[in-house]
Amino acid sequence: MDFEKTSTRVSLVSVAGNTALALFKFLAGILAHSGAMISDAVHSASDVLSSFIVIIGVKLSVKAADREHPYGHERFECVAAIILAVVLAMTGLLIGVRAVENIGAQTQTAPGLLALIAAAVSIAAKEAMYWYTRYYARRLNSAALMANAWHHRSDALSSIGALIGIGGARLGYPIMEPIASLVICVFILKAAYDIFRDATGKMVDRACDAETEKRLRDCVSAEPEVLGIDRLQTREFGNRIYVDLEICLDGQLSLVEAHSIAERVHDRIEQEFPTVKHIMVHVNPYVKNDRS
Repeated sequence: MDFEKTSTRVSLVSVAGNTALALFKFLAGILAHSGAMISDAVHSASDVLSSFIVIIGVKLSVKAADREHPYGHERFECVAAIILAVVLAMTGLLIGVRAVENIGAQTQTAPGLLALIAAAVSIAAKEAMYWYTRYYARRLNSAALMANAWHHRSDALSSIGALIGIGGARLGYPIMEPIASLVICVFILKAAYDIFRDATGKMVDRACDAETEKRLRDCVSAEPEVLGIDRLQTREFGNRIYVDLEICLDGQLSLVEAHSIAERVHDRIEQEFPTVKHIMVHVNPYVKNDRS
């Protein structure tokens, strides 16, 4: 699966969906006299910007290595994810601030039924976009796409708040909208924090999780000539992995034989771990007396 083409296609689907949804909610808000729906439309419009940030970040991240960047440009995708996390956090804070302001200033005009329908349509559409984007984010191991998926989920949560608020206002309880929005604000801020933590972790050469390193060890140990592993170090570089490995081989092997085994270990890791970009294999002589 082509990383750039797939992520760009997913982002363009998001742009088209969010543009149509924002226009629909904005018109519904005006016609139904719903300030909550107009605000929700602005939130959907901000998702269009998020999708373009993803497209730019991905295009920069897949650029080939050059003299100034010999290890490639994968970290640009992490930069895009960090920007999206900030945008998501700002969205959550604005929803929270607006909710606090609305607690003490409730409108007396009940919104029309069209606003309620628009909120329900928005929830269904944004949740579908969340799962669609999340599916490809996992397949591509893309932090930027995953951040954009959570932006879709935040819009769905915002629409739930609008639905509760509009429904409450129509039933004579306008206070329900700001209370629901405050709860939604907390969920959005939590999602933004998780995205930011994951992206910054990949920016500072964080090691892979224990399960991945265990699978790497098992993969290397499956090579019959490998008598031990002296060192295994991993680091995440954007959405790719770098591996530094020291293996033990029979000290009586020739240099050509040892090199051939090291190449087989290298190729085995590349085949079983598609996200591994670079592997350095160092060979140590196996000394039986130094080992239990």
